[in-house]
Formats: sequence, C-alpha cells, structure tokens
Amino acid sequence: MAASSSLPSAANCGLLLAAALVLLLSHGAHAQGGLSSSFYDNSCPSTRDIVRRVIQDARVADTRIPASLIRLHFHDCFVNGCDGSLLLDEDLQAGIMTEKKVPANDRSARGFDVVDDIKRTLENACPGIVSCADILTLAAEISVELAGGPYWSVPLGRRDGTTTNIESAKNLPSPFDPLETLQEKFKNLGLDDTDLVALQGAHTFGRAQCQFTMRNCTNGQAVGALVNLDGVTPDVFDNKYYGNLLQGRVELPSDQVMLSDPVAATTTAPIIRRFSGSQSDFFSNFATSMIKMGNIGPLTGRDGEIRKNCRRLNK
Repeated sequence: MAASSSLPSAANCGLLLAAALVLLLSHGAHAQGGLSSSFYDNSCPSTRDIVRRVIQDARVADTRIPASLIRLHFHDCFVNGCDGSLLLDEDLQAGIMTEKKVPANDRSARGFDVVDDIKRTLENACPGIVSCADILTLAAEISVELAGGPYWSVPLGRRDGTTTNIESAKNLPSPFDPLETLQEKFKNLGLDDTDLVALQGAHTFGRAQCQFTMRNCTNGQAVGALVNLDGVTPDVFDNKYYGNLLQGRVELPSDQVMLSDPVAATTTAPIIRRFSGSQSDFFSNFATSMIKMGNIGPLTGRDGEIRKNCRRLNK
C-alpha cells in the first residue's frame, strides 16, 4: 500500500501527461506570440467590459471615436511595435520625445482622452494590471465591433514600452504613398498584400482632414475641414469601402493606388474585388490581419512596465 501511494502507476502517469497535454493545447489555441486571450481572466476579469463601456459612453458624444481609436492602434504598432509608445507625452526630463508631434499624428491623432478614461477606470478596478498597449488593442477590436464590424478574440499580455521612436514615427504610411512604398512598409512588419488591403479597409468609417484627400480642399473647405471617408455609411464598419474603390469614389490617394497603380493588377486589385463581393470574406481577413498587426514586437514577461498613467512613464 505504502509503495503504491508514493509512486504513481504507469497508467496514472499516462493520464496525468495526457491531461497536461490537453491543457497545453487548449491554452495554445488562444495564444499568439506569448500573448493569450485569457491573460486577464483571473487578474482583471472585467477588463473587456470596462473598455467597452467607456467607448460606448464616449461614442454617444462623438461618433468619430471608434475610427479614431483604431487609428491610434495602427500608429502605435507601426512604430515601436504594439507597446503604447504613441500615448507618451513629451517629457524631456525623462528623455521622452513624443510621437504625437510627427506629421502623421500632429493635430490628427485623437482619442487620447478616451484612453485616459479607460485607464483610470481600469486602475480603480485592477491597479497596476492592464497595460496601455493592451488597452489600445482591445479598444480597436471593440470599436470595430460597436460600429457593426467583426468580433475577434484579442491576444493580450503586452507590456508598455519605456521609449519612443521618432524616426520610425516619421515613416508611418502616408495618404500620399505610392503602392510599392505601402507594400514595402507593410512587408517590413511581416504584413503581406492581403493584410494591406484588409487593414486599409478600416477607412470604411471615420473622417479625414481635406488636405489629405485627393481633392485637397478644392471644394472651398478650410484646411482641416473633415471629409467622410465613406459618404454613405461614415460611421458603419462594412465592406462598402471596396465598392467605393472600384467606382473611384474613395477620398485618400493611398487607397486609390491599390487599384490604379500599375503593379496593382496582379497584387492588390484582385483582393479588392474579392472583398467588395463578400463582406464576410473581408471581415474574416480583417480580424486575422488585426491579430497579426497586434503581434508586432510586443513586450512581454518582465520587459517594459505597466504604466499607471498612459501619458508618462512610471517613476
């Protein structure tokens, strides 16, 4: 009896190993690059509900907020990886030059106050747990869903960066980039032509300042006047963007080149036609591409920090 209780039988060992393997595989199904959709299930189970509630409240007063929040996520991930560096304010004493002042962000990136509200609410509920980088990632998915777009399970567990990268921020994709430049910028981050076309589909909602459009404020608007990116459903996340592209009715030059550029015929144009004909195909690929983008250079483990205030480093 004593011997059998101190040494598990071969059968019991086999059962334990099988159970461990099932647990490992079930966890891996939700994990991406060291991240996991269940990361906050125990430490802050109300995370997603809090982010959603704050965005819903903000959206009542400002219908542009969902599109603005997803743009923050794009402009964060494309610079230092998805580390929340875009959220840092200028702090020369701490050696921080803000990415908010580069041309792609200056007077156009917005929604920082909503991120502050989300962070403040999360800190009240779960102090020091949820990173600003994860707030941006969750806010992007929830914003899309609230606007009628797809839902996807967001891998979480990013930590916040402690540096900014001004030179990289100055090289963000531009509304005036030719197609080959856009393809190169996406490829440098591990994103292919399908990702490019799918992620550009975020221009199906929101607004742009008229000086960035193909008409360049020629309708008599003042510089900075806002133009709907989709004239029919500007606040709805759908696949009408691709129909607009095929009809030459998009606003941004960087969108139209995906159809009109000489190299588009064999690269991006077939994908545009595919997404135009199937909203479910677009939604599926958009979700996949958002997860890929969200996996660009995340800080995990003990790297970085969990900021108490998204605008500045912890002391």
